Amino acid sequence: MAKSGGSAEVDAARWVKANCKKPVAGFIAGATAPAGRRMGHAGAVIGGAEDTAAAKIAVFRECGIEVAATPSDMADALIRAAGKAGVKLS
Repeated sequence: MAKSGGSAEVDAARWVKANCKKPVAGFIAGATAPAGRRMGHAGAVIGGAEDTAAAKIAVFRECGIEVAATPSDMADALIRAAGKAGVKLS
């Protein structure tokens, strides 16, 4: 789940909270993008209050999704998510 602009990530996070029992981790790109910067597609231009990287990360966390800080942190985020869910990794 990652893209700057649009509501797909928020919709997916809410679906995960309501329907998924497995540990989930995700990454939101654009956290370092300057505020107000126009990204390259329509979804990024017309976004609302939940359409910032910080807002999406907050929704992920509210929905129990472990957030990777960088793409290279994704494997560790999955391990953290599994640990929080009580999954034993060998």
